[in-house]
Formats: sequence, structure tokens, C-alpha cells
Amino acid sequence: MARHACEARQEARHHDGRRGKLSAAAEVPLLVEAEGPVRILRLNRPHRLNAVSLPMYEALEAELARIGADFETRVVILTGTGRGFCSGADLKAHRDHEASLAERHAYIDTSQRVYRALQTLPQPVVAAVNGHAIGAGCELALSCDFVIVAEEARLRMPEVALGTFIGGGTAYTLRRRVGHARAAELILLGRYFTPAEAHAWGLANEMLPAAEVLPAARELAARLARNAPISMRLAKRLLDRAESVDAEEALRLEAEALFTCMASEDWREGLEAFAEKRDPAYRGK
Repeated sequence: MARHACEARQEARHHDGRRGKLSAAAEVPLLVEAEGPVRILRLNRPHRLNAVSLPMYEALEAELARIGADFETRVVILTGTGRGFCSGADLKAHRDHEASLAERHAYIDTSQRVYRALQTLPQPVVAAVNGHAIGAGCELALSCDFVIVAEEARLRMPEVALGTFIGGGTAYTLRRRVGHARAAELILLGRYFTPAEAHAWGLANEMLPAAEVLPAARELAARLARNAPISMRLAKRLLDRAESVDAEEALRLEAEALFTCMASEDWREGLEAFAEKRDPAYRGK
């Protein structure tokens, strides 16, 4: 199993609290593991329950850009190191360091690009929520295509109560997924909700004991990786656009996608494998 540390801008960096300067970080905010066609991205600030930071967002953005251009990677798993998934913004760091206007823009813009990159990545993304997912952590998980959450986890979007604000397009997407009343309850009240509630509302695919979350995510990723990559990428793209097009446009896009599939080598491989009663060996061509 290949493993490397992903560091944005050559070295991971963090605020050192002195007049807004940046210094080399003592931590590597993101770990990347390669398991065949699957990439596992581990948020790696366990001493802060993987609270997000600008270096973490930068590392995620850089790695997601690499993955999006890599046809060898077919599925991505996002999880946390240690006992938490992600506790949200690092409020202690924000309190201890008064960010400049430029730093605020960098933090906000980079974070929003990361959410959108997860949502639009060509490959499916599985969130293995191994522990608490609070604020930005919850929004990162909800930006993924599949969510497997630990039964022990606590979920919450407390930003309004803390005088800050949600990210990842949550005010838009959550309302469409769970309805206005439920979205208002979760965003305006910022109350904790359980994995069982998330599952019942369609925000999580599965809930399991914490020790079983990553193995289940690996199993799901392996199943997804066996699919035809071109078909899967096109399907994810259409799912992302589903609510922004009308029925006629949806039919046109599906026909266009089918035409693309029929012109691929994988189309022929799928037909041959079906006829020969064997598993297909798709190449993404």
C-alpha cells in the first residue's frame, strides 16, 4: 500500500500568530494512501480532532486536482485520523490569530473550492465518518457522494450560534435534500443530530460501529472501482447537474453520455464479459 504526505505549496504551512506571518508547519495536514484504484485521504490533525486549517484546505485542493486528472484513480475515500472525522474550524487558531483581509479571502475561497471539488470530482467520493463531524466537518461529509457514519459520532452545524457561517453551499443543498423545515432546524438552531437521524433523512447511506466504518468504505470503494470508469464519471456529472436542468435537457445529456459510452472500448468489453459470463476488465478507454 503506497502512502505519502500531501503538502500544499511545497510545504504545509500554518499561522504562527505573529503579525499574520506563515511558518513551516510541524504537522502534515493530509495523508494520502493508494490502494490500487482507490485513494484514501486522511485529514491529519488528530490533536485538534482534525479541525480544518488553511494548509489542510490547500492540501485537499491540490490532491483533489491531481486525482481528478488521474484516470487510474477510480474512487476516493475521505476520512479522519484518530478518533474524530473533523471538528470543524479551528476556533482556537482563529481566536489566537487575527487574520488579515487577504488571509480571510484565502481561507474562505480555498475552502469553498474544496467543497465544490469534492462535489464535482469525476470519481465518486465516499466519506468514512469515523467520529464527530461538526461544522465544516459535517459540510465536507455532505459534499461526498456516499456517507458511512459511525454510530458513536455526533453531527452538527453550529456556525450561526457561533457568529460564523456555513460553507459548501449547504444553505442551498440541504434545503433541497431535507426540506425547508428540517434545514432551518439544523442550520438556524445548530442542534446536534444523530447518525440515525442522518440516515433516516437521506444524508447518510449507512451507520456502523466506528471500527467498521473504514472497512465498509473500503468495501464500497472496491465495488465502485469495478464499474466502467467512463460510465461512472458521466453518471456523476449528470447527477451533479440534475436539479439545474429541465426534463428535456436531462434526456439530451443522457443521450450524449450514452453515445460517448458506445464509442468506448469499455462498451465492447462490457458486452463481451456479459456474453462470456465473466467479470469485465474495464480500462477507462
